[in-house]
Order: sequence, then C-alpha cells, then structure tokens
Amino acid sequence: MKGIILAAGKGSRLYPMTRPVCKPLLPVYDKPMIYYPLAALLQAGIRDILIIIPPGEEGPFYRLLGSGGRFGVNITYEVQEVARGIADALLIGSQFIGDDSVCLVLGDNIFYSPNFQDCLDRAVQQKSGACVFGYYVDDPRAFGVVEFDGQGRAISIEEKPRYPKSNYIIPGLYFYDNSVMEIARGLKPSARGELEITDVNIEYMKRGQLHVEKLDRDFVWLDAGTADNLLESAQVVRRVQDETGRYIACPEEIAYARGYISRQTLLRHAADLSKTLYGRYLECL
Repeated sequence: MKGIILAAGKGSRLYPMTRPVCKPLLPVYDKPMIYYPLAALLQAGIRDILIIIPPGEEGPFYRLLGSGGRFGVNITYEVQEVARGIADALLIGSQFIGDDSVCLVLGDNIFYSPNFQDCLDRAVQQKSGACVFGYYVDDPRAFGVVEFDGQGRAISIEEKPRYPKSNYIIPGLYFYDNSVMEIARGLKPSARGELEITDVNIEYMKRGQLHVEKLDRDFVWLDAGTADNLLESAQVVRRVQDETGRYIACPEEIAYARGYISRQTLLRHAADLSKTLYGRYLECL
C-alpha cells in the first residue's frame, strides 16, 4: 500500500500566519503539523509516501523531512499547481500509486486514540473496496456527512449539507483499493470547481464497496485548519502528552518500534534534539 499526504492547501483560513509559512509546516504544540498525518501512515505500516505540496515549497519540506531516511521510509514530492480538490491528489499521484492500493490523508488532520493502531490494521487488511471512518461531531454542517441504515451501513453521503442527516462526518483519512484510480479519472468538478473526495466515496458506496468504521466517542480527531482549531489542537496534544507521558505523532518512535530504524539511529536523532523535550523523550525510548 502506498501513502499520500495532501499538504498543498493555501491555508487561507489561517492568514496572515500562512503567508510566509505553508500551513502543514506550522507547529501544533511541539512538532510540525505534517508530523501528525505522517505518523498515521507510519502506524499503518506504509513506507512509500508521496507528499503533495504547493508551488515553491519544495525547499522547506525537504529540509524538514528529506527523502524519509530519518524515519526509515521513502518520501517523494509532487507539486499541485492549482488547488482542484482533495480527489485531485489521486490523479497527481497516479504514477506513484501504480497498481497498488493507497491511503490518502489530509495534511492538517490529527488522529489520536489508544486504539488507533487497531483501526488502522483493520483498514489495511481490507483488500478490496474502500475504508473510511465515521466520527461524531455536534455540528457536522461543514463536513462530508454520512448517513447509516439500521444495520450500520452507509446509505448516503453529503458534502457540507445545510440539513445534515446524521452527526457522523468522514475525517480526512481514506483507504482505497486500486479501482480508486478509475473512479478518480471519471470525476467531474463540483459546483465549487473541485474534484470532491465525497464523490469518490459515494461511487464506492453505490458499488456496495464502502466500509465506514465508526470511531469511539473518546477518539480524538482534530482539523487544525483554522486559528481556533490550531490553538485547540495544540492544547489537546499538550494535555494528552502530559497526562499519559506518551508523545502523539512521534515518527521516530513509530519507526523504531516497527524496525524501520535502529536504536543507534534513534539515539543519533535524539542527540540532535537533546535540548528539547522531544529529544529527551526519544532518549528514553
């Protein structure tokens, strides 16, 4: 399975912060925002990763992540010249995906749960169709909303509905088999002029191949795309880390636990960050 991080948004909801700095490079408490979706892919066991970035941002991303050797993975980059929607990431990454399945994650989404690994394992093990997640929110009108029947099967998905049919939204983490490429190539732009990921999910639903896994109510999902959400995300990450003594989205820790990097490599990275809490955490692993 290949992994794609869509990190090409302009971050206009965060202006003026994102005028000099690309949104996924902003800090969420003690680490760059992009570490969170990157960690999700590493937890899913994905080692070939494409990051889709805005024009002119190759240098900052490469200085942060390089080609992935720090984490024992392979990272490449593609530029999205014009923002054409989330599903456009699949078309940009078509050569990278090839004949493989793919996990697409948004660059400003944060996921945390003690049981997150189990959710990822089930999604990866599904060999055909699509697997997405249903997350309960109080006000779902700004998201893609999924409606279920009495057996828990998805029967409708609406993008930003005025009158939502449920409180479950689909956050920005999607697992697809390779038929997603045929679906993506057949998409037409929506009224917003974008290729909607909701349309991809609807097509899988029509085919009877969409699995929506409802996340527990204690699952933490955060969209750090606004100033308020960015602040809330940082506060949540700090609170969870302080209370549990565990770091959220520490790619080096995940890479070491999975055997992607050696302890010697881990300690070398820790030494580079020795004056930070992050570095001291790595030293204790």
